[in-house]
Amino acid sequence: MSIFVTGVGGQLGHDVIAELYSRGIDYIAPTHSELDLCDRGAVLEFFQSNDIHAVMHCAAYTAVDKAESEPDLCYAINADATAFIAECCAARDIPLMYISTDYVFPGDGDLPYDVDSEKGPLGVYGKSKLLGEEAILRLCSKFFIVRISWVFGSNGSNFVKTILRLADTKDSIKVVDDQIGSPTYTRDLSVLLCDMIVTDKYGIYHATNEGFCSFNEFAKEIVRLSGKELEIGAISTADYGAVAARPLNSRLSKASLLEAGFNTLPTWQDALSRYLKEINQNAMDRT
Repeated sequence: MSIFVTGVGGQLGHDVIAELYSRGIDYIAPTHSELDLCDRGAVLEFFQSNDIHAVMHCAAYTAVDKAESEPDLCYAINADATAFIAECCAARDIPLMYISTDYVFPGDGDLPYDVDSEKGPLGVYGKSKLLGEEAILRLCSKFFIVRISWVFGSNGSNFVKTILRLADTKDSIKVVDDQIGSPTYTRDLSVLLCDMIVTDKYGIYHATNEGFCSFNEFAKEIVRLSGKELEIGAISTADYGAVAARPLNSRLSKASLLEAGFNTLPTWQDALSRYLKEINQNAMDRT
């Protein structure tokens, strides 16, 4: 079995190929310079030239604020490129796993969203990811759509690393306290995704580490577990004034995950503790 993995330069793609390698599963993981996913001809040629048995599509445009000023690029990566890949998977009758996001929902209320809850993305990023989902639903019969949120991993930048950096340069900061969701550790998520891709339990899933928190609570736990000194104050999303609208409710129900017999991920607190140890070890290894 050979799996085509996209987005290997990102947080999730990096851990997915590490997990596949640990399981002895062959993979093909071209970088962006080796394969432009927005070039339909190049994508078609890549599928024709390689023996691909499944696709784990982790590549995405994720700069939520910047997407508002460069929507064409965001749509090209998240919607058009996904449609090109879905077209190739459908033609070969092979499974496609697409990593989506909580941003496809409007973020209202305070109940966890089910996989079939009404969609209503607030900005360009969410709309582009929903278009990717719709392309797969339209073209493919063998698919996994996996929605995730608040991702952190060892490769690349993320909220955890930002808070740690600010703790070294500032005495106090304000973090929004009215956006509620679940952090997701890519090392944990990659295990689940690799479990999924070797099955035929196709469908739509939500996958995050267990438990809910606000970004404010998340930041305070990062500081506490790291042993750093940083005062965390509260601010509302409205007062913070980000360029792109954010969903206030990013809670995701894991019902479909449990119904399919997959394991849920450890709590976000447990994941964060292990992640901090991982990046500390990585820093020591570089010295």
